[in-house]
Amino acid sequence: MRVEITAVLSLGSNLGDRETTIREAVADIARTPDVQVVAASGLIETPALKPDGVNEDAPAYLNAAVIVRTSLTPEALLDAVNAIEQYHGRVRIERWGDRTLDIDIVDIAGLQISTDRLTLPHPGAAERAFVLAPWLDIDPDATLTGHGRVADLLAVLPDQVQRYEAEALL
Repeated sequence: MRVEITAVLSLGSNLGDRETTIREAVADIARTPDVQVVAASGLIETPALKPDGVNEDAPAYLNAAVIVRTSLTPEALLDAVNAIEQYHGRVRIERWGDRTLDIDIVDIAGLQISTDRLTLPHPGAAERAFVLAPWLDIDPDATLTGHGRVADLLAVLPDQVQRYEAEALL
């Protein structure tokens, strides 16, 4: 018997046609075997976050979140989203560098995992409004394992997110 679990993915893009890239990535996720997109947030726009803080000179990001149901293992889901990133021109030269597409696995069924390739919940998610705000849009009762309710986490962050007017992703 195939067990399905729920996962939360965070998408971001700050190079090229950001909106089209995120839309196509959501469609690519939905076409992935053994993955079903059950909800997609609206888009938000945020300044680029670098290791030393916000960089107003870098192109701004568009961000979104999707909730999926999948029977893939966490590592297989990571392989799938990495392949989608690569298809959309993602290069990994600079850590926290500008990118055509970034897809992070934020949470998978509340699992806590720490391997060389995957840490769950995603490190730093609790401090990133660009992850929490779109997630909260599609799951008002969301909880980030080990950190608490997403609404409470978002309420104390100083970061401001701006809604980006666009058609729904789904």
